[in-house]
Amino acid sequence: MANFGEGRRSGGGGMLPLLALSAVAEYYRLPWKPPVTASLIAANTLVYLRPAFIDSLIPHISEVWFNPNLILKHKDLKRLFLSAFYHVNEPHLVYNMMSLLWKGIKLETSMGSSEFASMVFTLIGMSQGVTLLLAKSLLVFFDYRRAYYHEYAVGFSGVLFAMKVVLNAQAEDYSSVYGGILAGILYMKLKVSYSGSDPVTVAVRGVTRVVTWPLRFLNSLVRSRRRRISGRGRVGRGQTGIAGPGIWRCQSCTYDNSGWISVCEMCGSGRARGNGWSVNQGPELSSSNDLPLDELRRRRVERFS
Repeated sequence: MANFGEGRRSGGGGMLPLLALSAVAEYYRLPWKPPVTASLIAANTLVYLRPAFIDSLIPHISEVWFNPNLILKHKDLKRLFLSAFYHVNEPHLVYNMMSLLWKGIKLETSMGSSEFASMVFTLIGMSQGVTLLLAKSLLVFFDYRRAYYHEYAVGFSGVLFAMKVVLNAQAEDYSSVYGGILAGILYMKLKVSYSGSDPVTVAVRGVTRVVTWPLRFLNSLVRSRRRRISGRGRVGRGQTGIAGPGIWRCQSCTYDNSGWISVCEMCGSGRARGNGWSVNQGPELSSSNDLPLDELRRRRVERFS
């Protein structure tokens, strides 16, 4: 997080094209593009840029500064969670997002999108909550008012430190990190002690299934339609005429044929019309059901010989 005693937003500039270029180049070379990491980078960038279509929907940075005194005094939970997605200037945003790009790709690729999303959500709450608890403890036990308890801070840094701890736990080598790492350590301890899927992961997977259900439903319809058109049909008994959408049943041998053809693939009889005639037959064969059994057999032999 970036800390500012007076809560002022400082300037900066010219680095967003660097972030865009790096993100595009990194994602282009990946065989699988981690969607949660891309969404987090996009969300942080949009919050900073505040384009017109979301400007009225999101609070100003002055309303979401992480300040332990204001959070506890007014029970302002939006400061606890939303402050992680705000940045004071372009260098602050770009450095954090470049770090998120590298850590997010590695973690999301190894963990899967659902578990990675639940981890990020959990780490936001944990890192902010631990910082709040430490600031209050310093005030109560040491009367430490100025530092931490009355400071203003924003940024994704706390979550990135925690992600670094999780990443180190998966790696064989070791690299030290300083600052907000207690949340990462706590997350790893809880993850080891809990054998099943955590509730947040289950919830994320459930939401993903609900959101993608229309696409999966349409995809199943397309696959079913393709199988029906390209299939070789089937032999059945009973019902005659049209057996279903795009399928017609031969009145001679009861073989189900695709609606795209007009001659039975089994016996060679033409598709029946409403007056009982067949497409390839004249009035003298007004009904294919009147064909002798020997004639049907001969046609089948000629069809498949």
